[in-house]
Amino acid sequence: MGLEDDPFDWQVTKSGQLLVSRGGRVVTTVRGQAAARLQARLDQATGDQAQHLLARATGNYKRGNERHG
Repeated sequence: MGLEDDPFDWQVTKSGQLLVSRGGRVVTTVRGQAAARLQARLDQATGDQAQHLLARATGNYKRGNERHG
């Protein structure tokens, strides 16, 4: 199960927080300047780029199954 099968979703609250969800559940909340920077990047990103940005924001990006050169 990858980003194509179960993509991240995001929304910005009135207070400026950015809620990142996956599978209908909020997995992380980004606040303050970090939320503003992430929102600006997401607004300019394509679909795949946005998914990778959101994965990095959750902190669940690398899980030990990466190949090392």
